[in-house]
This record gives sequence, C-alpha cells and structure tokens, in this order.
Amino acid sequence: MTSAIANEAKAGKGKKAKAPTSDRSRSENRLALKLVALPLALMLLVTAFPMLRALYLSLFSYSLTAPDDRKFIGLDNYVTALTDSLFWKDTGNTVMIMIITVAFELVIGFAFAMVMHKVIFARGVIRTSILIPYGVITVVSGFAWQFAFSNTNGFVNSWLPFVGDDFNWFGQYHSSMIAIMASEIWKTTPFMSLLLLAGLAQVSEDMLEAAKVDGATWWQRLYKVILPNMRAAIMVAVLFRALDAYRIFDNIFVMTAGANGTESISFLTYRQVIEQFQLGIGSALSVLLFLSVLVVAFIIVKLFRVNLADARQEG
Repeated sequence: MTSAIANEAKAGKGKKAKAPTSDRSRSENRLALKLVALPLALMLLVTAFPMLRALYLSLFSYSLTAPDDRKFIGLDNYVTALTDSLFWKDTGNTVMIMIITVAFELVIGFAFAMVMHKVIFARGVIRTSILIPYGVITVVSGFAWQFAFSNTNGFVNSWLPFVGDDFNWFGQYHSSMIAIMASEIWKTTPFMSLLLLAGLAQVSEDMLEAAKVDGATWWQRLYKVILPNMRAAIMVAVLFRALDAYRIFDNIFVMTAGANGTESISFLTYRQVIEQFQLGIGSALSVLLFLSVLVVAFIIVKLFRVNLADARQEG
C-alpha cells in the first residue's frame, strides 16, 4: 500500500495541478458561444462555397484559356507549388514582411498607446490624429508612398541625403522591400496602437502606484507590471496584424507590381489566376495560403500561451 502511494506520488511529482474553471469563466464561455453562433454560421455560409470550390479546382489542371481541357490531376498542383523555388522565395518575402512590420508596429504602436492613455490635454484631437493613417484606403496609401519614394519628385531622398538625390528605391530588391514595409507600417500602426490602448486601460493604477511606492523605476514598472498585465491584449494585436500582414497584396501591387522579386504569396496567386488564367494552380496556391495563415495563427497563440482566467486573476 505504502509502495503504491509512493509510486503515485512520484509519478505525479512535478506536475502542476490544473486550476479548476471558475463559474465566471463557464458563464462567459456559454455567453460567448451564444454571441458568436449566428455570426459564425452566417460567415461559414458565405465563405464555405468559395473555399470548397477552390479546394475542388485545385485538384484539376484547369486554364481559362482552354476550359474544355480540364483534367483531374489530384495533388499535382500542390506538388508543383511546393517544389517550385519561386513559391518558397515569395513565402520568405511574406514572412519577412510580416515579422518586420509587426515588430515595428508593436513598438511604435505601444508608444502611441502610452501617449493616448496618459495625455490629458486635447486627448480627442491627439487620438484622432494618430488614427488618421488607418482611415486611408490602402491603395491610396500605396500610391502616396510610391510618390514619396520617387527619385524624381519624391521627398524621401531629400530627407535622407546619404542615399543621394537620384537614388531609385524601386530599382533593386532590398530598397523596394523597405519602401513596401514603410508604407505598411505607416498605414497599420494606428490599428495596433488602438488595440494596445484597450489593453493599457486594463492595467490597474493601484498596482502601478504600489510599484512606484516600492521604488520601482519606470522600466521596472513597464516590464514587471504593465507588459505582464497586457499579455492578452498584445497577443490579440500581434495575431490580428500578423495575419493581415501575411496576406499583403495592395501595397506590392501598387508600388512594385512584384518587380525585383518583391512578390508575396497573395500576389503570386493573383498572377496565376488573373494574369495567366491558371485556375487550377491558382486555387492550389490560395489553399496553401489559407493553410499557412492557420499555421501562423497557431504559432502565435502557442508562443504567447495566454490564459484568460489568469489574465482576470481568477483561481
């Protein structure tokens, strides 16, 4: 008997007991299911057909220039895409744009959120001014930044004398990517700051005051109090922006049209379907894009490991 108990104790050693779900959590889960059930059903109703249609067409060799020659080829389109170096290069471009833009937006957006949260004088004017870029249509923003980076009449070269007045930003890969990412950061940072501002509102002023009384510096309050209590809000902001950045199309279409190797996966899909009329391989690329978005979302959620009950300080 003693040996069995000892073995059970040894087996369970090191395992953290799972906290019981509170009544509040169960109640909120039920309410959440009721609230999202109808919108989710409507969304699935609207999106299910095109998704299933794309999956179906991806199994065929199908060109709009020869619709009568459609032939079932199974997973060959996926094999073609996954073994093509262009697909992986465009995937690399997409991942790079996502990581760099989201990182910059997180830092700049947090600074803007702090300003909007702390400012007292002209709060409405300041918040409106910060959010203006997000209200600009993406295509318009892309044309504006294309003009700004122009080597003939743009102002960026005059602001950066070390690059030279006649430097062509859209003449090579790296400078083109910088211009694309700059336009993306300018356009969507306000969205990030808006989400982070909502997270800042959840940070207890009493906790900050207590940390200040205990002698904590501003940086210590930031790392020990503010950021840990904003973890859920930061995860939501990063998740939303990462998924949006991963599907980038408008800025690339307007600013470079994919020249100099600046294509993204979305732009590659567009070229296959709209320009080359290859509906089969284009559908396969759209399915791969959808699956990769799910993978990105899964990775982000796993990295943050946010427990909403802990965020509410529940047992």
